Amino acid sequence: MLSSTLCLLFCIGMLFWTSLSTQLPVIPLYVQSLGGDTQAVGVVMGAFAIGLLLCRSLLGRLSDQRGRRLVLQIGLVVGLVMPLYYAQVAEVPLLLLGRAVHGISVAAFATGYGALVADLAPLERRASIIGYMSMVNPMGLAVGSTLGGWMEQVLGFSNVFRGAAVLAMLGLLLTLRLPVSRPEWGSRPAGSPSFFEVLWQQRVRTLALVLFMIGMIFGNLSAFLPLAVKNSRLDFNPGLFYLMAAIAGVVMRLATAKLGDRFGRGLFVSAGLCFYVASMVVLFYARTVPEFLIAGSLEGMGAGIALPAIMALIADRSCRNERGQMFGLSWMGFDLGLAVAAPTMGGLIRWIGLAHGFLLMAGLGLAGLILFCTQSNADWRRSLQFAAGRGKDIYALEGTATLGG
Repeated sequence: MLSSTLCLLFCIGMLFWTSLSTQLPVIPLYVQSLGGDTQAVGVVMGAFAIGLLLCRSLLGRLSDQRGRRLVLQIGLVVGLVMPLYYAQVAEVPLLLLGRAVHGISVAAFATGYGALVADLAPLERRASIIGYMSMVNPMGLAVGSTLGGWMEQVLGFSNVFRGAAVLAMLGLLLTLRLPVSRPEWGSRPAGSPSFFEVLWQQRVRTLALVLFMIGMIFGNLSAFLPLAVKNSRLDFNPGLFYLMAAIAGVVMRLATAKLGDRFGRGLFVSAGLCFYVASMVVLFYARTVPEFLIAGSLEGMGAGIALPAIMALIADRSCRNERGQMFGLSWMGFDLGLAVAAPTMGGLIRWIGLAHGFLLMAGLGLAGLILFCTQSNADWRRSLQFAAGRGKDIYALEGTATLGG
């Protein structure tokens, strides 16, 4: 029963992320085709995070109170409707509005998916199952971004958006086969800590800040990588960057999934941040197709190592009746990074250029690594030991405070 549910959930996740990713290399070019400059591209891409920021915590609590399946379905419904909206609009302000609403889809789906996988995973296999199940993101990115780039060149923008809507509809239909679980804990108990009290707790705060920096890097890539490739005048589909990132992400998840249960989570968060830094440095120097592909591979390796480890950490540090909220609060850091990155960098890139924007992101990744190595546990000594895979996570619950996590 567990394996069949996980397989069904994996297929739903693949359809959702493929649908979303078909639009990733297309929307910046669509904004330019409507007369927008780099500032407009940044604002439109960053608007996606508005729905994420406003709804992630709310939807996390909803998944705790009403079940994970409902929240998954909300994400897929929004993912179905918004591409159809894009196909009908031809003005940048209307596209910006749609992107803001579209962010609700990821706020709902990613929160419900992560919490449901953590619920289903046995404690002793938590890191490995989360690692395997999180492959839907890079695999969907690989298929979707490549497909979207090809469809835009051959069929045009509108057909890319219609194809994305079809994929989301298929995922929504499959959710009807998921078992409906009724949470036993009911509504939020009286005296529970408030939103800001939970967010400020050490077990949440550092992870949210690290995810903020990763979100900044990803937001900058999403908005400006297609423009950087276009400016390089290379005969190169930007979707291939995301394809290489996705392949590398899948390979790293397969290679390290079981190791997270053996060596702990901290070492893999640290290693993933190092790969993010390396990717941005390579992009700063990239002038040829192989260099862009190497940068994509490094970025995928960073995501493939760090993000499943962070998801496992969140699961370790939360009990079942607050897990949806914990995922929502922690990933709000990523959402804020997405919101800030594109509009901020859109204005700054006018002065420093696209390449130096990637170099700034390398510095931000390094800052995230330093933060994790000094603030991930009770004090800097324990944090450094944990980040190096040589110490326990003191915030882990349910007997998960084993070596490294």
